Amino acid sequence: MLRHAIPPSCRFSQISHEILRNPDLGSDAVRLLCWQLSLPDGVNEPLSKTAERAGIRKVAFLRAKGQLKLVGYFHEWREQGPGGRWATRQLVSNVPLSAAEVAVLRSGPPADPPPTDTRPAAGEPTGRAVGRHPEKTPVGNTSNPPPPEAPKAPRAPRGPEAPQGPKVTEAPATPETPEARRLVDELPSLDPRLRVPRAMLPELAGLAARWLEAGHLADSVRDSVARCLPGRGSPIHRPGGLLRYILRDVPPVAPPPPPPRVAALRECESGLHVQPYLFRPSGDEDHCGACREPSPAEATSAAARPPAGPALARAALRGHP
Repeated sequence: MLRHAIPPSCRFSQISHEILRNPDLGSDAVRLLCWQLSLPDGVNEPLSKTAERAGIRKVAFLRAKGQLKLVGYFHEWREQGPGGRWATRQLVSNVPLSAAEVAVLRSGPPADPPPTDTRPAAGEPTGRAVGRHPEKTPVGNTSNPPPPEAPKAPRAPRGPEAPQGPKVTEAPATPETPEARRLVDELPSLDPRLRVPRAMLPELAGLAARWLEAGHLADSVRDSVARCLPGRGSPIHRPGGLLRYILRDVPPVAPPPPPPRVAALRECESGLHVQPYLFRPSGDEDHCGACREPSPAEATSAAARPPAGPALARAALRGHP
């Protein structure tokens, strides 16, 4: 393919090839991102206004906005400004940013601590409390005496009458399992702040194995860790110690919910009901009680039918004494 391109001398923008050739971004998403990056400094134009100016419809705009969010070129959040009013803030970048990096950009670098007050204390200067010559000459040896020995506790008797206290034994450490090690290795994907030294991974995997042995699922362990983490904008200085504290105590597994009451019911298979009819069976019957009872016509015909079997023999004996 032949190409003929004249470089512009003014009013142009430098766009990275990663944006133009990203397979996860559609044409509308690339156009919105390039349009926003080409705006001059100080122009506060929402992404929806850019889509309106570019002629992008609502459905296409929502699809392009979701693609930019997924890749990391676009972030938005709500914050409360002066006067208690809430506003939506948007951030567009020319490189993908994670949620932790956006939180640092929002809060800014940590502020320096305020300078300490170096002014002297109020009041007149006083003499030194130590280091002066004694007023009276001490008598006797003034060398440093040895420190007094602490009184020794009496030893317990070794006979059978000695009380035997309960023997405290520590719970044996649970060895790590492949599933527990995989769970610990995937924690940084849950939050980038949970990157721990490699030397602590076996210990954390052993703690996670206790949760799995107690009956917890890997998803429930990750949910428990996510609930105990600080806010997104707060740094975690010792992620290994925080994970050790979270995984140290294993909560009991919640019992499964009871089955619904409708599970004990059965649908009548007689086909005489207008709508599906549920009944509570007492055995293996497939029809409800109303369908199992004979109709009035059937009861009348059964009464008019001549007796058979033992009833017929009794009737014959009564007629021929």
